[in-house]
Amino acid sequence: MKKISFKEILIIGLALFAMFFGAGNLIFPPSIGLIAGEKWKAALLGFSLTGIGLPILGVLAVTVSGGSIQSLLNKVGPKFATFFSTLIIILIGPLLAIPRTGATAFELGIKPLFPSVHPILGSVIFFGLTLLFTIKSSDIIDVIGKFLTPILLTMISAIIIKGILTPIGMPVNTQIAKPFSIGFENGYQTMDLLAAVVFGSIIADDIKNKGIISKKEQFKTVAQTGLIAGVGLGIVYGGLLYLGATGSSVFTQGMEKVSLTTNIINILMGSFGEIILSLCVYSACITTSIGLTATVGQFFNDLSNDKISYKTIVIISTLISIVISNIGVENIVTFADPILKIVYPIAIVLVIINVFDNLIENKKIYIGATIGTFCVSLIDGLSAMGVNTSVVGDFVQNLPLADSGLGWLFPAILGILLTHLISQLKEKAFTA
Repeated sequence: MKKISFKEILIIGLALFAMFFGAGNLIFPPSIGLIAGEKWKAALLGFSLTGIGLPILGVLAVTVSGGSIQSLLNKVGPKFATFFSTLIIILIGPLLAIPRTGATAFELGIKPLFPSVHPILGSVIFFGLTLLFTIKSSDIIDVIGKFLTPILLTMISAIIIKGILTPIGMPVNTQIAKPFSIGFENGYQTMDLLAAVVFGSIIADDIKNKGIISKKEQFKTVAQTGLIAGVGLGIVYGGLLYLGATGSSVFTQGMEKVSLTTNIINILMGSFGEIILSLCVYSACITTSIGLTATVGQFFNDLSNDKISYKTIVIISTLISIVISNIGVENIVTFADPILKIVYPIAIVLVIINVFDNLIENKKIYIGATIGTFCVSLIDGLSAMGVNTSVVGDFVQNLPLADSGLGWLFPAILGILLTHLISQLKEKAFTA
């Protein structure tokens, strides 16, 4: 039985880290730290679960389920698998993630250096480059990816170390009541769990191509690579969140995420550091945008059985992204919040169950878990939209662990138990 070398595991682990380490995600940890203040550790724990732990678990779940997004979701049903996988691709594609990369590139990469550039012009240039390199593949993207991730990581590490050695302030009591839930639910905004079901298939294929056929060895390898990626993400996100917490005595609550990040960098590293980081972030956002746009194009091309060309899809995706990116990072995050509150808990439950799929005999529990979760996540999403959910909303808010952002957990478990019980009753009735 072939085993993979440590060097190969390290390379895959670093690649997985680079996949999750999108430049757009840099803006979330500092803002969570600012909100949490002296309770930043509890907020970091919540953010680490949804922003690091669950995405790594998502890659594991894809490996266990068969190596693709369809195999992960098919246990609920083929129609659901098609619908939910399409929804995930749209969310990490032209509706949320791709426009956010463009908006982040402008606000963190262009605006600090060229404040007179209009956002529309900035988005047209950004997505024009995205379209060019997505349609005509070029080695320049590989070069950018190989060199920029280390440079960006080096810059951020320097900023974090500087912020620890000479903090801009001290974490203060911000009167926040639920730091864990703030971190937990803000972790949804990374969208890394949704991306994980796509990245998981890439990692699974890479491991299979290296000759690792044994399911046990595949799981072990993915777990090891996931640990490497998770440690890297934990150090970066933890450091950035702490920097935000030290800013709680300096900056006002409610400060926009990009402005907060820019101000922290400027105080710690000066204008030169801000320039270098802006260039790195812009280039990293471009590579992320290209990768996601290509994923969208390939997915819908396959879904349509080549009836809609790859080129047509990426053009449409790019045009939609240009429009949405111009509402700005803060508005995209606000727009995304209720959608992610509906979708993310379902993804969490399906990923966790899939990891333990080998121990599950009754596959119908996937349906019960999905329905139970959706009943609560839908109410949470509607409430986040400002919809008056009345008595139902009050009931959901009083569910166990609702204060921690986990109100959907017990309904998911109840859905599993009821589905299993109904299945057993039907089986007994049939054999009677």
